[in-house]
Amino acid sequence: MLVGAMMISAMHAQVVDQGEAALVYYSPKTLVSLDFAYTVETQEMGIYAQYAESMLGATEVIKENKTTYSLTHVQIGTRTLTDYERPHKVTADAGIPLLLTINERGMLVGYNLPPFEKKPAPFRPDTCHKPGARNRVSVAPYPEEVLTAANPLAQAHAVAKQIFHLRETRMYLLNGEVEHAPADGRAMQLVLAELDKQERTLTELFVGKKCTRTEHKRVEMLPEEQEELFFFSTDNGFTDAENIDADTIRVNVVLHPQEFKPVVEDKKKKAKAPEVSPIVYNLPGSGDVKVVFDGRTLGSRTIPVAQIGVDVPLAKSVFSGAELPVIIFNEKTGNILSISK
Repeated sequence: MLVGAMMISAMHAQVVDQGEAALVYYSPKTLVSLDFAYTVETQEMGIYAQYAESMLGATEVIKENKTTYSLTHVQIGTRTLTDYERPHKVTADAGIPLLLTINERGMLVGYNLPPFEKKPAPFRPDTCHKPGARNRVSVAPYPEEVLTAANPLAQAHAVAKQIFHLRETRMYLLNGEVEHAPADGRAMQLVLAELDKQERTLTELFVGKKCTRTEHKRVEMLPEEQEELFFFSTDNGFTDAENIDADTIRVNVVLHPQEFKPVVEDKKKKAKAPEVSPIVYNLPGSGDVKVVFDGRTLGSRTIPVAQIGVDVPLAKSVFSGAELPVIIFNEKTGNILSISK
């Protein structure tokens, strides 16, 4: 790392001579950013699973703890770095005013732009951790008989009895066969929702429960003409090539470099070429990114690739006249977004 840093520093130092009045900016470099989304389903067996069918008549019961991973889709994007191998120098004797706007990463973002100040990011308070807040722990609504039962079978009987009691209470409420009914419809909904919650919590002690969440895996890579491989399995999620149960994720990139058109000389028309300025913009190439998993295409997209572009100089005549142009450059590609006067 130290040797690499010294080489980069040496390369930067070679751009401008000592005492030279100049501005230096760099072209952008494009990275391919892959955001894989996958679901994680967790199945948790209930502690009274062996009694589920005999006591509740439940047939769909989770028999073992298991976690299953499923890859759903991928979002293909880009991230921009500074390409220190493509510096551009604009000297004071170039014949144009040095009104360049260069961002903190050393890339050209505009010419003759009005002065501006970067606004600080808005303050966003942390809503996850509030002073004095307590974590709520969910406890199953066990009846007293469960805590005093002598063995698991007796506990299961007590829990099943409580489940049937909750069902009867809900039925009495719906039929209006209770002495103290809720005052209004809203109160009735709250009571029924709480009864459903308690019954569901106790029933999960027999049939088990499932939990599904979505997670993300983000990967960045240089766009190159070679296949990148990743590995994913239903038992472990993202894994390595040594896992024999894993399926392969193939990322293919087909690059289309930008090239100059060959100049064909016309002997009849020999127009004088316009004088160019030291300010250049980048005409990017492109890349076709395709992600394939288990025989299906997860995603595909054509992205601009800055580092396989070409530098095109602007003519000096653009900067002539009483009014200078206002030029806005694309920070991701180095191309021109607009020119106006």
